[in-house]
Amino acid sequence: FYILAGFLKPSQRSNEAAIKYFLLGAFSLGILLYGMSLLYGVTGTTNLSGIADALAGSERTLVLSLALILVTAGMGFKIAAVPFHMWAPDVYEGAPTPVTAYLSVGSTAASFAMLLRIFIVGLPGLVADWQTLFWILAAVTMTVGNIAAITQTNTKRMLAYSSIAHAGYVLIGVATGTERGIAATMVYLWVYLFMQLGAFAIVSMLRRQDIVGDELKDLSGLYVRKPVAAIAMLIFMLSLGGIPPTAGFMGKVWVFGAAIEAGFVWLAVIGVVNSAISIYYYYRVIVFMWLKEETLGSDIEIGPALATALGIAVVGSVLFGIYPETLFDHAQIASEMFGSAVSTAVLQ
Repeated sequence: FYILAGFLKPSQRSNEAAIKYFLLGAFSLGILLYGMSLLYGVTGTTNLSGIADALAGSERTLVLSLALILVTAGMGFKIAAVPFHMWAPDVYEGAPTPVTAYLSVGSTAASFAMLLRIFIVGLPGLVADWQTLFWILAAVTMTVGNIAAITQTNTKRMLAYSSIAHAGYVLIGVATGTERGIAATMVYLWVYLFMQLGAFAIVSMLRRQDIVGDELKDLSGLYVRKPVAAIAMLIFMLSLGGIPPTAGFMGKVWVFGAAIEAGFVWLAVIGVVNSAISIYYYYRVIVFMWLKEETLGSDIEIGPALATALGIAVVGSVLFGIYPETLFDHAQIASEMFGSAVSTAVLQ
């Protein structure tokens, strides 16, 4: 990802994004590895199941608490959770747009998969401690992400802060520590893939002369210039905002429902309020596309590859909003692989 962020060698913005990403990434990796080394020192193993067995019934120590905090901080950087999010807006803006799209989805999904394995499989005995950490991270992350996105005029930076806010929504599912919460996390990551990649595909389509196409004003009159692209972007914005009957709405319903079921009612309320806040900046995009006067030329072409990607993203954003049962069922089955270790710890 560091190499891909700096892929455009002549571009100063791309080089800057790669350097920032590399420096902060190396620093956060050191924190993560130090936390893991402390876990090894306490348990005598690096096997996740072995760590869980070693910590079962053990007393909380200062070293163990420090290890938990450091591992959480290191993983917080990878998922761009506040206050470890400072790299995301600059990297998203400076990296090539296709790389930004891949980074916002691929890296986030892989990092959450890693996070689930570490905390659900390896640290179920500390569930009461990391639940509190993730509760706070989820609330702060979605709030800061949404508020910061409101002030952005650059589309890629706005989507960067939007992705930070969505990381907060996903963390709600992780914080529950239940099988339904894990399933909700998987559901949300899956529907997020379609709407986020689709939005960045439209931004990539508008790119001209390295920077033209990045600003919200570059979307002005898109409905006149390319109605199909404007309709697709409308669907993606509605889905990101959680408006029914899109997939984004069902993802949030599943996550908030898991939080309420686990007794985290206030966290679900904070999530609903943040969803309402996010509608403002998503609707700004719609206003520019449909109501603003045209500012750029009409020479917008959609190649076969981009058309295929947009088609898949649109179908996914709509289909899983109307018929989500299959997705829910598969996520529920997948969540069962983690067993009942955390659920048992929560009850205890």
